[in-house]
Amino acid sequence: MKKYAIIVAGGSGKRMGMSLPKQFLKLGGTPVLMHTLQAFHMADFDIQLIITLPSEEINFWKELCEWHHNYTPHITVSGGETRFHSVKNALEYVENNALVAIHDGVRPFISEELIINSYEVAREKGSAVTSVKMKDSVRQLEAVKSHNLDRSKLRAIQTPQTFQSNLIKSAYEQDFKEEFTDDASVVEATGHNITLLEGSYKNIKITTPEDMLVAEAFLKAK
Repeated sequence: MKKYAIIVAGGSGKRMGMSLPKQFLKLGGTPVLMHTLQAFHMADFDIQLIITLPSEEINFWKELCEWHHNYTPHITVSGGETRFHSVKNALEYVENNALVAIHDGVRPFISEELIINSYEVAREKGSAVTSVKMKDSVRQLEAVKSHNLDRSKLRAIQTPQTFQSNLIKSAYEQDFKEEFTDDASVVEATGHNITLLEGSYKNIKITTPEDMLVAEAFLKAK
């Protein structure tokens, strides 16, 4: 089956305290998004790569690719109002009877093994949603108090979230809802069960200045 990867890069720099969107921040001298793109390309040269970006940032991305001599083959698609709409736009470029991984552009430390496993599990089960066990205790807030939750029954969800293309494309035909926080929630709303795949604590999502410090440490350790 043909393989696609939709890399969603619609973040801003607000939580970073910067005007430059976080996907363009330099990590080891190279934009974060470029690290993510190359991770998928190196895992399998045959993956068709699709990046979603706000339309006003596409020319800037092209300039960055030229400046950094990034010739990794990919197509760039204009994102939408929300992550849901960005993914929906990108799915227009995905064939039926294929496999498609959807990944955050600011998770540059995705491993080759995890990428390959996600496609294999999705091929067999229909979906493969990356997750890790909770490390911290978790409490649920109520009106005037909170109560502890059993963390052994909870998972922190990551990306990639990989699906058979017919399944995910059909799911994205439904109308947007606020509770659609990721692709798994979109598919689940159609009545399909989700298969969880063991992820990695290194597969961090870079959203704050502290995350960049961790990312630099991971990069140096490679």
